[in-house]
Amino acid sequence: MRHRNAPFGRTLCAMVTPFTSAGTLDLDGAARLAARLVAEGCDGLVLNGTTGESPTTTDTEKRELIAAVRSAVGGSVPLVAGVGTADTRHTVELTLAAEKAGADAALVVTPYYSRPQQAAVEAHFLQVADASGLPLMLYDIPGRTGTRIAPSTMIRLAAHPRIVAVKDCSYDFLGTQKVLAATDLAYYAGCDEHILPLYAIGAAGCVSTIANAVPGEVAAILAAFDAGDTARAAELQSRVTPLIEAMMASDLPGTVTTKALLNTLNLPAGPVRAPLLAADEETTVDLVTAFRQLTRSPTGLR
Repeated sequence: MRHRNAPFGRTLCAMVTPFTSAGTLDLDGAARLAARLVAEGCDGLVLNGTTGESPTTTDTEKRELIAAVRSAVGGSVPLVAGVGTADTRHTVELTLAAEKAGADAALVVTPYYSRPQQAAVEAHFLQVADASGLPLMLYDIPGRTGTRIAPSTMIRLAAHPRIVAVKDCSYDFLGTQKVLAATDLAYYAGCDEHILPLYAIGAAGCVSTIANAVPGEVAAILAAFDAGDTARAAELQSRVTPLIEAMMASDLPGTVTTKALLNTLNLPAGPVRAPLLAADEETTVDLVTAFRQLTRSPTGLR
């Protein structure tokens, strides 16, 4: 299988934004978490995404986080900054700020709540792409935004020289295959259960939430497939499934479950910001159990 280019690495983590116990931005914690993720298998990081609580961080905090992580991991690790909002003007402002702060690319989600028609979706992305020198990763997640990027729209957008990648949470394998066949867009699995399936049909890699806790295990799935050991890759994907279920398939947002697990492991995370609420004790126990089973399993990496 010939994979498409991976402009921002293959194993990207949708990194949480650590806060102090008082709820303020924990830049030291962010630096330590980012360094750990890179050391243990991530070759790219996504900051200020949904998992990074972008709806409740300020524009200043977003800039400060990018700068702190850039300082921590150096210039060789691609940093993709979430800039998407429901407002095109604000999205452009965040894109320019992310570029100035040291991001390598911008993650731009479909405008949400207003549910624009496809022509408006296309115009939004083109305006953002024209506004700065950053390459864009489009974020297709209709379950959150209420509007998807139709494959036909995605194919047209691929003609723009700075629209180069997609974080795919569309749950539409047929549509994804149509775009892969018709464009050179680098597709990244945005749902952890799709890491191997999408990679097997030509995706560039993944933007993983569970990588906050198990970066090495996520990287190993792609490495096994690249080595031609598809059986091993399938086994490793299967091994992470209980943790995916515990972190992503409950009624709680992934941010909540990820921070609960990281806090239990004494890794930088801290509280979530309202309107989110912390995970309860039962959920946290289930998360730790799934983590321990994975990392102590015979085919695990630890």
